[in-house]
Amino acid sequence: MENNRHPGPAEAIPVARAVDHGFARLLPDVDRERARLLTVDGAPQSYVDLDDPTYLEFEYTRRIAHLLDSCAPAGAPLDLLHLGGGALTLPRYAAATRPGSRQDVVEADRGLLELVTEYLPLPAGSGITVHAADARTHVEAAPPDSADVLVADVFGGSRVPAHLTSVEFARAAERVLRPGGVYAANLADGAPFGFLRSQLATFAAVFGELALIAEPAVLRGRRFGNVLLVASHAPLDTATLARRTAADAFPARVEYGPALVRLAGDARPVRDAEAQDSPEPPAGAFGIG
Repeated sequence: MENNRHPGPAEAIPVARAVDHGFARLLPDVDRERARLLTVDGAPQSYVDLDDPTYLEFEYTRRIAHLLDSCAPAGAPLDLLHLGGGALTLPRYAAATRPGSRQDVVEADRGLLELVTEYLPLPAGSGITVHAADARTHVEAAPPDSADVLVADVFGGSRVPAHLTSVEFARAAERVLRPGGVYAANLADGAPFGFLRSQLATFAAVFGELALIAEPAVLRGRRFGNVLLVASHAPLDTATLARRTAADAFPARVEYGPALVRLAGDARPVRDAEAQDSPEPPAGAFGIG
C-alpha cells in the first residue's frame, strides 16, 4: 500500500500523488538505498540516485549524458537549458560532472516539481534553477546566445507536444544557443517513422549538422522506441558518440550524413499550423511491470 507520509532519509516507502498532468509515483529501488524511480500515469519518467547522481538507469538518459560529455573538455562548466524536468536526473548529472555549470530547468507541471524537490531535494550550490513554465514560452523569452546546450525531453503523457516540433520552435531554440551550441531532443517513434522523418526535415531547415542516436532495432523499424535527435551548426563529434554509445549495456548506433538524408526522404519541414504530437506508443512500449 502506498503512503504519502514523508519518508526519513533511509526509508524506502513509495510515494504517490496527483500532480497537474497525471498521477505520479516515486518508487524505491531495493538495490540502491536512496534511489527512486519516478512514474507518471504508469509510464517511467526518471530515475535518480541521490547518493550517486552520475548513475543513469535509463539508456536514453545515458545517451544524452554521452552527448554532454562530448560538448566540452571534461569537468568544464556549461550553461544548460533543460526543457522537461522529471526528477532532474540530467541536471544532477551535469552538476556532479561539471561543477560550476549554470542550469535552468523548465517543467510545466508545477505539482510534479513540488513533489520532486520535496522528496528528492537538490544539493546546496547545485547551480540548478527550476522554472514552472511552458517549455516553448520559456525558450521564446530566454536571452539570445545564453546556452551551450539545450536539451528537450518533454512528453505530454507519452507524446512529444506539437508546439515543440515545428520550424518556428527550432528557430527559437537556435536563437537561445551560442554559436556552436548543441540542441538535443528525446523523441519516440517507430516504423514507418513519419514523425521522425518530419523532425529531421524540420531541424535540417534550421541547423547545418544533424545526428540520430538510437538502438539498432529501433532504427531498423523492428520496434517503437526512443531516438535522440542532435542538431548544431558546428561539426558533431560523432566518432566519440558512436564509441561511447556502442559500449553501453544496450548499445546504440549513431547515424548522420547521407544515412539521415535517406531516412528523411521526401519529408518536409513542419510549421506551427500543421504540427502534431508525436505518435501514441503501442501498449506496453514504455511501461513497467
